[in-house]
Amino acid sequence: MKVGYARVSTQEQNLDLQLKALKDCDKVFRDKGISGAKNNRPQLKKALKAVQSGDVLMVWKLDRLGRSLGHLIETVSELKDRGVGFASISESINTTTPGGKLFFHMMGALAEFERDLIVERTKAGIEAARKRGQHLGRPNKLNATQLKHARKLINEGTSRNEVARILDINPSTLYRNLQKTA
Repeated sequence: MKVGYARVSTQEQNLDLQLKALKDCDKVFRDKGISGAKNNRPQLKKALKAVQSGDVLMVWKLDRLGRSLGHLIETVSELKDRGVGFASISESINTTTPGGKLFFHMMGALAEFERDLIVERTKAGIEAARKRGQHLGRPNKLNATQLKHARKLINEGTSRNEVARILDINPSTLYRNLQKTA
């Protein structure tokens, strides 16, 4: 069975072009007035539930299905795991054919490569910031004056819990801040 999915982002747009392209489908699910960036696309959820092993989910264009390349690959991989094919009419992609499978695997490899590059650049940026002496993460709750006052109170015999109450912070926050500057 061929199951189609069509989507337009606004109520003013119409689905005619997509529906014409999906005319060979046995059933077509339609989301209207829903951006592709939205997670909640009720008719897409129904379409994904409706397809079974041996079926093919069809869209007019790739961007009708996925919010991003990563989301698209994830969705198609889930379909594949369930024995469901995927076809995009405009891009001539059909994962039920060897060429379509190859193309989709290449897209998946490129998406994974892109994710790895992002992680690598992020780690390099964090390391460079550390070397410059920049504080990373959440800012300290206490400034230098407050820490000095807290140490003085503790040295005079005030309990750490009492000092935390005076400074209106959680005791564990006080401990962390004291340890960082020890």
